[in-house]
Amino acid sequence: MRPEDIAIASSSLLIGGLSPGAQNTLLQRAQVREFDRGSTLFLQGERANAIYIVLDGWVKLYRIARNGSEAVVGVFTKGRSFGEAVAFRHDTYPVSAEAVTHCRLMRIEADNFLHLIRSDPDVAVSILTATYAHLHSLVAQVEALKARTGAQRVAEFLLELAKCDDGVCGVTLPYDKVLIAGRLGMKPESLSRAFGALKAHGVKIKQNKAEIEDVEALRAYAEEDPANAWGQK
Repeated sequence: MRPEDIAIASSSLLIGGLSPGAQNTLLQRAQVREFDRGSTLFLQGERANAIYIVLDGWVKLYRIARNGSEAVVGVFTKGRSFGEAVAFRHDTYPVSAEAVTHCRLMRIEADNFLHLIRSDPDVAVSILTATYAHLHSLVAQVEALKARTGAQRVAEFLLELAKCDDGVCGVTLPYDKVLIAGRLGMKPESLSRAFGALKAHGVKIKQNKAEIEDVEALRAYAEEDPANAWGQK
């Protein structure tokens, strides 16, 4: 385990709130694993025994519907954890997980966490914090689907990746456009139309690169109420 792996895990919502002693106990028993792009971490319906923290790369969680279509539930990157709720109950995974880029993950056995809770009840607070973060993320996704246009959802996605607060900003798309569409609740063709619509708002897309002409202006567009358009002539 690299020093930077420990630093990333220690700053995660799941472990960051623990005492140094509790952190050391968990990290000493944790394992670091690497996965190539396209590798399966676990499948929907498998028994859940572990929690994962992303150290590098991107992982997607998805469900396969009865008609065979794939629904992307979430996409996780450095410092994010997943699998907590079902692993602590030793339930089955309601989703599958796949590495969408080469990635490094920290695997923590659920039993190690449960043993720590019995000796230190304050550890449960970190679990609740991580679970709340997942819930908040899902609520935000539902709100975006209900209250934002496709182009606005794409604008929000680009703003999440932007490292600039204002002015011109370049963004590298972290994974392929099919997955971006799935994450945003769109069809690939709808994503293409949304990229086209964003040209009017100063966004240029070329392969896996996006250039934002004015970050503040794009943020204003992303936060604009779509209903306002009904009152415009």
